[in-house]
Amino acid sequence: MKRFLLLIAVLAVGLAAHAQKQYKVYAVGFYNVENLFDTCHDVGKNDYDFLPEGSYKWNGLKYRKKLHNMARALSEIGTDTGSGKLPLGCAVIGISEVENSKALDDLVAQPELAARGYKYVHIEGPDRRGVDCAMLYNPSLFTVQDVVLVPYVQELEQDSAYYTRGFLTVSGLLDNEPFSIIVCHWPSRASGSFYRESAGRQVKVVKDSILRADPTRKVIVMGDMNDDPHNASMRRELSAKPEIADVKDGDMYNPWWNVLDSGRGTLLYNGSWNLFDQIVMTPNLLDRDNTRDFRTLTYWRCQIQSLPYLVQEEGKYKNAPKRTTASGVWLDGYSDHLPTVVYLIKEKQ
Repeated sequence: MKRFLLLIAVLAVGLAAHAQKQYKVYAVGFYNVENLFDTCHDVGKNDYDFLPEGSYKWNGLKYRKKLHNMARALSEIGTDTGSGKLPLGCAVIGISEVENSKALDDLVAQPELAARGYKYVHIEGPDRRGVDCAMLYNPSLFTVQDVVLVPYVQELEQDSAYYTRGFLTVSGLLDNEPFSIIVCHWPSRASGSFYRESAGRQVKVVKDSILRADPTRKVIVMGDMNDDPHNASMRRELSAKPEIADVKDGDMYNPWWNVLDSGRGTLLYNGSWNLFDQIVMTPNLLDRDNTRDFRTLTYWRCQIQSLPYLVQEEGKYKNAPKRTTASGVWLDGYSDHLPTVVYLIKEKQ
């Protein structure tokens, strides 16, 4: 089919012994879009800072600029694998910190995304600030079959009245293979590690239930975890391992552990990089036995999308992600996080 011809990697793709073969390449991304709010009040939500009279003086001009900037970045995620171009970009992009479906309608209407026909899935969540997770997808590459927002359940009785973001779980088909994606935005660092460890336990339950229903289904968990790969929420509770050789049935693979160890990250805090924006996967997406049999979708590589315009070039915050506003000054920027992407390959039959 014509759309797949754009995704064929007539590349060695690190597979020298198989360079004579052709591979379809799919990009799956994640981006915390940092406060993508519209300019209207949502009843019951604490969105007052993002109103025209609020602390950010959030008006129509700033909102339109934010939409354009986000669309530009989202459209360029996953277009350069490092070994070749993918003109269609990501098949799927999970996002966090979007206010509502109106903001998503306005986002996918931006020319950069509309040109590819991006759609979205979103379920309004209970977060008091009003930010949700959502998932953009290219319907020519990914087919949505089922969507559910699994609620975050407080494990401590004293927290029962506090509601936070749930786990957006989308199931469908990627290259005609059963595929599920769980998009997350785990509790903040200020809330303490227990709450993120609880999120890890809960997401593992969701992932395990999906695989019990269909062991052939491939599952990706992605999101702003507010933790690094080596923190207990990821390492112990989700059982996301840094080395493919160590990934057992029931575990997940986390390629970002070694990326962070190499000194790269997705957000800069007090001069040090963190890597909260992770995309991890079930063992059935791995070539665990090094057979180089790519007849089904298989993990190939990962990237932090450090596009030049996403990074502050000068001043106090030089080399940090260029956010929309910093120290009360509107920068016409993007986000305090950098996007991430993983590439999956499959032999063309």
